Amino acid sequence: MALHGVLFLDELPEFERSVLEVLREPMESGRITISRAAKRADFPAQFQLIAAMNPCPCGYLGHYSGKCRCTPDQVARYRNKISGPLLDRIDIQIEVPAVAQDDLLNRADGENSVDLQARVEIARQRQLARQDKANALLSVTEIDALCAPDAQGIALLQQAISRLNLSARAYHRVLKVARSIADLEGVDNIATKHIAEAVQYRRMDR
Repeated sequence: MALHGVLFLDELPEFERSVLEVLREPMESGRITISRAAKRADFPAQFQLIAAMNPCPCGYLGHYSGKCRCTPDQVARYRNKISGPLLDRIDIQIEVPAVAQDDLLNRADGENSVDLQARVEIARQRQLARQDKANALLSVTEIDALCAPDAQGIALLQQAISRLNLSARAYHRVLKVARSIADLEGVDNIATKHIAEAVQYRRMDR
C-alpha cells in the first residue's frame, strides 16, 4: 500500500522485532516476496520509510523538566529493539528534543515550506539531469563516480568510520546523503561540510 509513497511507523520499538527485520529486504531491493508451500509471489514495494520513536520507555529522556526516571539499562534495552542492520538502512537518524514552553510562544524563524519545496525540486532536477535518477537509487559503482568528496572530506569520513564503526552500507549511505546536501546547496562538488552534516544525521550509530 505504500508503493511509491511513504511508510510511516510510529513508536518503532513497539513493533515486533520479527516484523521490523522483514522490512530489511524490501528496503534494499524494493520488492516483497511471499512464499507459501509451492507458490511464490513477488510484489513491488518501493517506499520511503519514516519512523518515529521515544528516546526511552517513558518518553522523557533529555526533557528540560528532568522528569525521566528510566535507568541506563532500560534505555539501552529499549533502543536495542532496533537492530543494527535495520538502522544501517535508515539514511537519516535525528533527535528532536522537547521544545521549552517559552519557545512555543515564539514565532519560528526557519525556512518556510514554500521556499523549501522549491529548493528540493531544484535539487531533484539536478540529480535527474546528472544521472537520470534520484541519489537514493545510485548503485555502489555510481556512488564511487558521483559522490566522491574532497581530500578533507575523505579524511573526515575515515575518522567517522573508525569512531562510529560504520558498515560499508552506512558508508555509502553517508555519501549519498552528502551528495543530496550538496545538491540542495546548488554546488557540484561534495565538500567537507557536506560530509560532516551527513555524518551528524546518523545519531543512533553512536
